[in-house]
Amino acid sequence: MAVPIPPPPSFTARLAPHQVIVRPLVTEKGMHRAERHNAYSFEVVKEANKADVRRAVEEMFNVKVEKVAVQNKVGKARRSRVRKTSAKAWKKAVVTLKPDCKINLF
Repeated sequence: MAVPIPPPPSFTARLAPHQVIVRPLVTEKGMHRAERHNAYSFEVVKEANKADVRRAVEEMFNVKVEKVAVQNKVGKARRSRVRKTSAKAWKKAVVTLKPDCKINLF
């Protein structure tokens, strides 16, 4: 007689806010998004989900987050003469803030 095995508990590792955000992405497109749409881009750790990113931004910058969009960036193949390597894969989060909130990156 087989004994049923319970499924493993599903939970996300609670990361501290300073562990979630790796760095802000300061690019032309990102600055345009920040000025026009109040949306800021960050590089985040791969293990973080939308809830972790929301909580980290709200705690670190004291703002209210309206929406979080997450993108997984694939590492591109690179080559130098004979040797082939690849860039590392990373995760990008675009955080849209409430209209009355701003983040001063500079």
